[in-house]
Amino acid sequence: MSDTSQLDQPNMPEADSFTQLLADIRQINGTAQGYLPLHAPVFRGAEREYVLDAIDSTYVSSVGAYVDRFERMLEEATGAARAVVCVNGTAALEMCLILAGVKAGDLVLTQAVSFVATANAVAHLGAEPVFIDIDPDTLGLDPKAVAAFLQTYCEPAAGGCRHKATGKRVAACVPMHTFGLPCRIESLTEICKAWAIPLVEDAAEAVGCSVNGRHCGTFGMLGALSFNGNKIITTGGGGAILTNDAALGERAKHLTTTAKVPHKWLYQHDQVGWNFRMPNLNAALGCAQLEMLPAFLQEKRARAAAYARLFADSDWKFITETEGSVSNYWLCTVLARNRAEREAFLEASNAAGVMTRPVWEPLHTLPMYSGCIQDALAVTTKFSDRLVNLPSGYQG
Repeated sequence: MSDTSQLDQPNMPEADSFTQLLADIRQINGTAQGYLPLHAPVFRGAEREYVLDAIDSTYVSSVGAYVDRFERMLEEATGAARAVVCVNGTAALEMCLILAGVKAGDLVLTQAVSFVATANAVAHLGAEPVFIDIDPDTLGLDPKAVAAFLQTYCEPAAGGCRHKATGKRVAACVPMHTFGLPCRIESLTEICKAWAIPLVEDAAEAVGCSVNGRHCGTFGMLGALSFNGNKIITTGGGGAILTNDAALGERAKHLTTTAKVPHKWLYQHDQVGWNFRMPNLNAALGCAQLEMLPAFLQEKRARAAAYARLFADSDWKFITETEGSVSNYWLCTVLARNRAEREAFLEASNAAGVMTRPVWEPLHTLPMYSGCIQDALAVTTKFSDRLVNLPSGYQG
């Protein structure tokens, strides 16, 4: 764990002290004046051509050539044996948990520093999230904290492990690659394997990210991606399931398409299914966006390098990828010295038309999750009120 004590100096600067910093941020983003958004989509490729082609085909809903094409392109881009596109990332994650065997009354290990959808996907199944601390270097689930929690509060049981105090089954572990910074997924994979806990990656923010050459979302039993409007590539709304188990991938496809039995005209369904299908129009947009991913990654990594240089001699810490990992730098992130300084910067930057935002409210502080099992969450507490997302979108 890195030492951050030197960042805790309790001084709050005046708003005008950020003038030069905001000018530097504008320069890095190529926007000298006017509104600078946090992350807006751009459509530089064949988006219009493909969407109009889908419209002309009349296959605009959940069946169409672009759905199949987008899935094959995702498999090639990520190395996954099977990709199944869905209506959004939350639906994709929920289906991952269903396929991993999570049921009502189970416990799912995850992190409190995440978008609410991570916990909601667990709650939708009647299961309960357990909040474990984050690693200060990656902002993702800390393998050491997970191992300590399991060793202290859990015990091996038939088919996995159980929480000793409640007797509940620990049915899955869901790390999230925060802001496109790969977590220590290899260590988490080893821990989950030792405890026979299915690993499901929330890779919603990690398209284009990898660890030692392997794409995020492909380390666990299953992984979920998001293509929301603010993600590195977008389908407007949308998500995908990744898996290296081809049979599991086929089951994911079947269940997310209402469990319909293939037939030219009959509507037969062989079990309870979900209508999580991605429309062909959205998939057409996704195909064009995915073609642009290498250029997007190059641009975003260049911006991150510029931010790293900007903050190199600052008391603020720019969060960078760890050794062996490649980040897409979806949202570039800095750690302020204290909450007061962060709040002053948020106020000054947004007033000046430079959109910045704080990290999400930690999930264990939300009313519906405040009673969930949690560890000490020391890093979560220390970091969550000091993190700031900087403008991270595309130029022009």
